[in-house]
Amino acid sequence: MPTLKFTFGIPDSARFGLARRAATKYNRAMSQTASRGYLYLLVFTAGLTTLGVELSASRLLDPWFGNSQIVWAAIIGLILFCLAAGYWAGGRIADRSPRLLTLLRLVAVAAFGVGIVPGISRPVLQLAGRGLADFDAGLLAGSMAAILILFAVPVTLLGCVSPFAVRLALRDIRSSGADAGRLYAISTGGSILGSFLPVLLLIPNVGTRATFALLALLLLAVTLLGLLSGREWRDALAVVLAAAAVAWLGFRPAGPVKAADGLVFETESAFNYIQVLDLGVERQLRLNEGEGIHSVYRPAGGLADGIWDYFLLAPAFNPAGYTPEQVRRVAIVGLAAGTMATLFTEAYGPIPIDGAELDPAIIETGRAWFAMDRPNLHAYAMDGRRFLADAPARYDVVAVDAYRPPYIPFHLTTVEFFQLARDRLNAQGVVAVNVGRTSADYSLVNAIAATMLRVFPSVYTMDEPSGDSGLGNTLVVGVKQPTTLDDLRANLPAFSHPLLVEVAARAAAQAQPAAPPPAAPVFTDDRAPVEQVIHGLVLRYMFGK
Repeated sequence: MPTLKFTFGIPDSARFGLARRAATKYNRAMSQTASRGYLYLLVFTAGLTTLGVELSASRLLDPWFGNSQIVWAAIIGLILFCLAAGYWAGGRIADRSPRLLTLLRLVAVAAFGVGIVPGISRPVLQLAGRGLADFDAGLLAGSMAAILILFAVPVTLLGCVSPFAVRLALRDIRSSGADAGRLYAISTGGSILGSFLPVLLLIPNVGTRATFALLALLLLAVTLLGLLSGREWRDALAVVLAAAAVAWLGFRPAGPVKAADGLVFETESAFNYIQVLDLGVERQLRLNEGEGIHSVYRPAGGLADGIWDYFLLAPAFNPAGYTPEQVRRVAIVGLAAGTMATLFTEAYGPIPIDGAELDPAIIETGRAWFAMDRPNLHAYAMDGRRFLADAPARYDVVAVDAYRPPYIPFHLTTVEFFQLARDRLNAQGVVAVNVGRTSADYSLVNAIAATMLRVFPSVYTMDEPSGDSGLGNTLVVGVKQPTTLDDLRANLPAFSHPLLVEVAARAAAQAQPAAPPPAAPVFTDDRAPVEQVIHGLVLRYMFGK
C-alpha cells in the first residue's frame, strides 16, 4: 500500500500545492499593475526601438565611416552581443525584483540613452572622420569603438525587456511556454516594423537625429503610461523631463550633419547621406563618408579632370576604322549626378544616353545642382543590373561607374553581370569600368580584369595618375570584338573633337592589354570574394604596405 510522506505534518502533495499558490500570489503582488495587454504594448515598442536603433545607427555612421560590410558587421555584432547580455541580465534582475516599476525604470533609461546618442557621439564622429581622411588606423579604430560603445548601454537595457516581461506575465507554470512564446512573437513583430520604419519613412523625411529622438520618445511615452497607471508620480515626472531633453536634442537646429568647406546642400535619403559642395570653379557630389567625389559639374564646360574623362576614349578600342559617329547610344550604370553624361554629350553630341542610378534622391540632386536636365539623358532610378536586364535598347558603350572601394556591389562585378553587359552591346561596342586602387596595389583591378577576360576577347586598362594620397583609379575596358593596341592607335586620329584629343593626350599612353596574374580571383554570382579583396587593399594601404 502506497504511503504519503509528511513534512512538518503536511503531506508533500498539499505542500506543493500551497507553495504553488503562494508563488502565484507573490508574483501577482510583486507584478502590481503588469497587465498582459500593457506588457504586450511594452515589448512591441521595445522590439521596434531595438531594430530602429540598429538601422539608424548605420545611417549615423555613414557620413563618417561609409556603409561597407565591415561597418554593418560591427553594428550587427555589437547589437547581438548587447542583446545577449540584456537577455541574461534581464532574467536575473526580474527574478530578484519582479516588479513592473523595476522594468519601467530600465526601459526609461534605455529610451533616454537612445535619444541622446546622436548628440553625445558627435565629437567622437569628428575624430573618426579625421582618422578616415588621414588613413590613421589607430584613430579610426578607437573612434569607431567609442561610437559603438555609446550604443551598448541602451541596447543592453532593451534586451532586458522581453525576459523581464515573461517573468511578470507568468501566472501559471502550466502556460509559461505559451506566455513566453507570445511575448517574444509580439516583440519580434515590433522588430519587423522597426526594420522598415526608419529607412522608408523617418530618416528620409526627418533625418537621423530626429529619428533617434522619435524612437526614444515613443518608448518613453509607453513607459509613462505604465508609470501613470501605477501612480508612480516621481518616476513619471523624471520620464517627462527625459522626454523634454530628448525632444530638444533631436529637433533643435544643429547645423549640418557633417560640416565641409563649400557645403551648399545636404540631405539624407533611404540609401545615402548626400552632400553638394560649391568650390567656385566646380560643384562636387559627395556621398556618405565623403572621401570620394562621385560627380563634378563645371558650368564652363570642358573635362572634369578625373576618371570620368577616360570613359570618353573607350569607344576608340574598337576594331580599326571605328569613328565617333558610330557612337549612337550610351548606357551608364552609376549615373550619380550626371558628370559622364555631360561629357559624352559635349564630345559626341546629343546622342541618347540611358543612366541607371539606384538612389532617386541623387537624381533629384543632379537635376537641382548639376544641370542634369539635358533632353538626351534618360535617368532610371533602379539597380544597374536590373536596368541592363530590362534595357530599352542596344548600346555602343556601357559605362560602369557604380563602385569605389570599399563600397562595391558584388553583383556588378561578376562574370554573369559582364555577360549581360556584353549582350546589350551592338555588333561592335565596349564595356568600360572604373576600378579603384592604390599606387602600388592593383589587386581589385586584376580581379575585375580577370573576370572580364572570361567574357571579352580583348581587355585593356588605362591608369589615371594617382594623386598625392596614393589613391587612384583605373579604367578597365572590355571590347566585344578581338582587337589590339594597334586598333586604338589607328582609330585615335578620327576622334578629333577637342575634348577627345585632350583625353587622348593624357590617357592613350597609359593603355595596355590587361594581364592579371594567374592567382587573380574571377568573380561569379556564386562566389565573389569582393569584400576580402577590398579589405586587404584598404588595410595594406592604411598600414603602409
